[in-house]
Amino acid sequence: MIETKEILGKWQEFTLENKNGMKVSVLDYGGIITQILVPDQDGLLENVVLGYQDYEDYTENPNFFGALIGRVAGRIQGAAFELDGKTYKLESNEGKNQLHGGSGGFHQIIWDVEPFETDGAVSLKLGHQSADGDGGYPGNVTIEVTYTLTDSNQLIIDYVAKSDKTTPITLTNHSYFNLSGNLKNAVHQHEVRMNSNYFVELDSELIPTGRLLDTEGTVFDFREGRLLQDGFMDDSLQNRLAGNGYDHYFVFDSEQENSIVVRDKDSGRRMDIVTTQPGVVMYTSNSLVEGEKLRNGMSRKYLGVCFETQGSPASLHHEGFPNVVLDAGQSYKKQTSFTFSVEE
Repeated sequence: MIETKEILGKWQEFTLENKNGMKVSVLDYGGIITQILVPDQDGLLENVVLGYQDYEDYTENPNFFGALIGRVAGRIQGAAFELDGKTYKLESNEGKNQLHGGSGGFHQIIWDVEPFETDGAVSLKLGHQSADGDGGYPGNVTIEVTYTLTDSNQLIIDYVAKSDKTTPITLTNHSYFNLSGNLKNAVHQHEVRMNSNYFVELDSELIPTGRLLDTEGTVFDFREGRLLQDGFMDDSLQNRLAGNGYDHYFVFDSEQENSIVVRDKDSGRRMDIVTTQPGVVMYTSNSLVEGEKLRNGMSRKYLGVCFETQGSPASLHHEGFPNVVLDAGQSYKKQTSFTFSVEE
């Protein structure tokens, strides 16, 4: 089932519902996921993502709650890059660097939306045409993002793009997850497991230095599972630079499935993430401002965790990082799925 309602007289919110009562609500503005309702171990449906109480706050949305990010997710060093011998200058919207496509990124546009239903699933197809030169980027780019909610409590996000010029592109969704339900707790006790042997070293501006660091023997080693609070409490330089937590790109082990498992023991909720992307930025809301009115309470540090599956913008300046350049005429196709279940 798909319901539609008008928001503030200027946006549409679409709510996908499956046969189990799980719901995913999405705005045409920014492709923003405003709410995901999933059951806990007692069958209680609660919201597991952060979103504003007042829809008007999404107009600026400095936290990028739930938004589609592009053309390039993450930080581009010096707000510039070189491609085929030409230098492209972008907007600097975080110090001297660019973050998440700049102020005119895909999180700030109204997408064309087409709802549709298939056997065992309900979907929204979002489309956008980004003109050559938008935000300083080359190429006329056609983007299509499809949100699909299945009857197996799986949210699938498919990203497709094509450009008539070679251009950088890596798209992601910036939802902050909190499996405790309705923001009852922060995410200290969320256990995360992911197949990553290396993470990207950051400098004081959170820009990659060009080095990959081994996770072995550090609080960045999630291969056997680890509580997020380990990174909040650790005094290593990389954790301190990120605001006492995580805001790092983890490269998936190419010999294993690109997957992440997140568990919250109190609620029994489990989220399995599987992606065709080569890595993920895990951000633990270290710089989330306190006191903003959210749907289920007030904002505070460590209230959610983002899993921004994507290529690495560091590849525009350094060798050996997952590429974000799409050749002219080639198709960009990526998928990330989030499957929700419960454990007793």
